[in-house]
Amino acid sequence: MTTRPNFIQRSKFLTAAIIALALTACSSGPKVRSDQAPNINFSQYQTFSFVSELATDRAGYTTLVTQHFKDAISAELTARGYRYVESDPQLLVNFNSNVANRSDTRSIPTTSYHYGYYHYRRGIVYAGFPVYSNDVSTVHYKVGTVNIDIVDASERQLIWEGIAEGTLKQKDLEQPREAAARTVALIFEQFPLSGR
Repeated sequence: MTTRPNFIQRSKFLTAAIIALALTACSSGPKVRSDQAPNINFSQYQTFSFVSELATDRAGYTTLVTQHFKDAISAELTARGYRYVESDPQLLVNFNSNVANRSDTRSIPTTSYHYGYYHYRRGIVYAGFPVYSNDVSTVHYKVGTVNIDIVDASERQLIWEGIAEGTLKQKDLEQPREAAARTVALIFEQFPLSGR
């Protein structure tokens, strides 16, 4: 008699563990991808600046998000040997960030047993057939996307683009400067070597 309730408890624990594993998989780091124009020698560029109207400044003024990204991108490009200039840059940088609400419906199969008491002539306790069903839950979360464009200023041609997309954690929302720096660093891991 005691083995069936233990089985049910283990089954519930396993279901909870699977849900936790699924949520952990969803909260892994952002997916980063990049693309670049063919036959571009990045060592020919030495200077950079930002486009005059950045995509994150839609209200006509520089937002805090813009400043966080400008600081992080400047740090990454400077570390790679590029120099920031106010006028006549060889490279122009533009970027955008976006947060969207998403939801997922998840279905996890479960099994339960129904117990009964059969009274005819003898008192027999029995377990019925297993009943298979699905536990369905809906998870709501925020997804952030960051795009960074590097443009050849004289040709007005996009030569490199880096994109990161991932689930935002509460820590990211509470510490946007640090989140921007981490995301930009991940994107720039795919930036081409300049040969300097």
